[in-house]
Amino acid sequence: MTALPVKARRATGLRKFVLTETKLYLREPITAFFTLILPLGLLLILGIAIPGFRDPDPSLGGERVVDTQLPAMMILLSVITSAFNVIPTVLAVYRERGVLRRLSITPASPGMLLAAQLLLNLATTVVGAFLTIFFGHLVLGTRVPAQLPWFVMAYVVGVCALFAIGLSVAAVVPNSRAAGGVGAIVMFPLLFLAGMWLPRELMPEVLRRISDFTPTGAFGQALRDTWAGGSPQMLHLAVLVAWALGAGLFAARAFRWE
Repeated sequence: MTALPVKARRATGLRKFVLTETKLYLREPITAFFTLILPLGLLLILGIAIPGFRDPDPSLGGERVVDTQLPAMMILLSVITSAFNVIPTVLAVYRERGVLRRLSITPASPGMLLAAQLLLNLATTVVGAFLTIFFGHLVLGTRVPAQLPWFVMAYVVGVCALFAIGLSVAAVVPNSRAAGGVGAIVMFPLLFLAGMWLPRELMPEVLRRISDFTPTGAFGQALRDTWAGGSPQMLHLAVLVAWALGAGLFAARAFRWE
């Protein structure tokens, strides 16, 4: 008989945390810019400014860059920005200011705050993905993901993997200033291995095989495969699941609330 009220109180507490975190998020427009506006802006600017991106590219198997490569990389950029910049920095600030410590002696819990942060960033990246797909199709005529169920599956697993790694970064950084630096050090090599600047088709074989086992390489290729009408490779899904479980377990054990 007491389980329902407890669950109801937790749900109410989580809703309050989400609303509070959303208000704080909206007070920092620079965060929304890097997560939502920058990836979409890059997609439209590059797609319009570089005519070759709208022509079939033999090196990509006859695909246009704006059809799969570019939108997939922009969605990846939005997710990785939330995972490696936003989440670690916010949690490090809360730890520094004693917010998490104070929560630990209230009916609320640091775990609720963590859940609210994850839900908020998940919602933000979903909005970013929608904007990328919608405006890319509207302005550039890019394809809508042809295998939408597979796309959603690859997206969810990829987000879980990158958010778990972001939580691992938040677990080990000593302060908020270090969070941004460590996040950038981790993020940019992973973006390169995903094919952000050099498409995977143009990578040397050894580098491409390394990319297959990175979370961003597997995530980006899985998105591209579903965008082009195929299903993601089981290797890439398995890699993402392994990263999500491994990094999530590490973050759970290493994370410090104080």
